Amino acid sequence: MSDWLALDNLALAYDTPRGVREVVRDFTLGLAKGQIGSLLGASGCGKSTVLRAIAGFEPVRRGQVSLGGTVLSSAHVHCPPERRQVGMMFQDYALFPHLTVAQNVGFGLRRQPRQASAMQVAQMLDMVGLAEAGDSYPHELSGGQQQRVALARALAPEPDVLLLDEPFSNLDVDTREHLAFEVRDILRSSGHTAILVTHNQAEAFAIADRIGVMAAGRLLQWDSPYNLHHHPRDDAVADFVRRESLNERRAAAQNRRL
Repeated sequence: MSDWLALDNLALAYDTPRGVREVVRDFTLGLAKGQIGSLLGASGCGKSTVLRAIAGFEPVRRGQVSLGGTVLSSAHVHCPPERRQVGMMFQDYALFPHLTVAQNVGFGLRRQPRQASAMQVAQMLDMVGLAEAGDSYPHELSGGQQQRVALARALAPEPDVLLLDEPFSNLDVDTREHLAFEVRDILRSSGHTAILVTHNQAEAFAIADRIGVMAAGRLLQWDSPYNLHHHPRDDAVADFVRRESLNERRAAAQNRRL
């Protein structure tokens, strides 16, 4: 299966008063069309920076980002974000409070004929189970419903890849778990390629076909959920998977007692 999204030997860095600070280095992964990938790691490991580079918001110092065989970013190439056909879904929903649900979903379709846009919006709302909510405003919906609106808006322009940056972190535990499975089913039924960034191992294992464990700007292992669990590449990956699994079980037990 050939790679639809490919990151080859990627290096990302920031200029600081003390010089260049490299935050991602020697980063290589591939994701086939229609697959869901996840970058898993602690805060500050560089996973969101990788997502921003795919979207075109971070310059590439070395290596390249390609999508569908076209180079989007390298040290010498930079395709502007608005021309990348990349959708993004954020943890804070980023919905416009003064627009209705339907207007939010149709925001990226403004250049389409009105009838075509309205049909696409209706299809997206039906897909995420909110067909009757088009005339509502974001503040009238629950957090989980708002996140589904954000998903519908991100998918409406039919992006070549969807990037999800900690999309469930603002939700309570029960809603987060339920919505993670919903999002997985929606993405798989629609055939979209996506990458989820999260620090929550349960979310990554529930959603993704391929998972990358990151630490200190490096990709330690990019593999299937089964292989990560049963065949970790080294002690660092094994310790991370075991530690995070234990932390999540403790958190779940704590929530059950509350």
